[in-house]
Amino acid sequence: MKVIAIGRNYAAHAKELNNPLPDAPVIFLKPDTAVLKDNKPFYLPDFSADIHYELEVVLKVCKEGKHIAEKFAGNYFDEVGLGIDFTARDLQSKFKEKGLPWELAKAFDNSAAISKFVPKSQFEDISALPFSLKINDELKQDGNTNMMLFSFEQIISFVSKYITLKKGDLIFTGTPEGVGKVFAGDKLEAWIADEQFLNFEIK
Repeated sequence: MKVIAIGRNYAAHAKELNNPLPDAPVIFLKPDTAVLKDNKPFYLPDFSADIHYELEVVLKVCKEGKHIAEKFAGNYFDEVGLGIDFTARDLQSKFKEKGLPWELAKAFDNSAAISKFVPKSQFEDISALPFSLKINDELKQDGNTNMMLFSFEQIISFVSKYITLKKGDLIFTGTPEGVGKVFAGDKLEAWIADEQFLNFEIK
């Protein structure tokens, strides 16, 4: 199982980080050791003083595929959930300044918190899913998949040109605006529409 993540897929988020809008999906990977399940607490690592949360809708791939046409891409995922892409922003900024890869800022252990997954058929229109994040009962992120620059189908088609998708792979589809730093003691709760998917603490 691999974790494929999409950066800069919401215009307002790209703007808040002073990043240009991409003309194609921006891709990075996380290893399976990044996955944090079952609402277990996230422990702040000692190598960063600026860990940020990024709430994302996550797709679970249901069958193997390569060079997938966009019109068929919806057949390659059958479940959706939520995830937090934890980012060591201080490390990322340092690497970006030097033109270096920033995997260490994104792919560290437990940096991909994931929720339960539910059938996409549960939702009337997955291209317009409202999702939100509260920290300590304060709304921090409030997004909708209809704001994505690249749709689920476009992402799957694009990624599969380069990387074979396999059953069980997870695709983080990008975060809306409102990202910020987490602190020990924070409680993170996230929803798709009115259903809670995440509820865990920072330690």
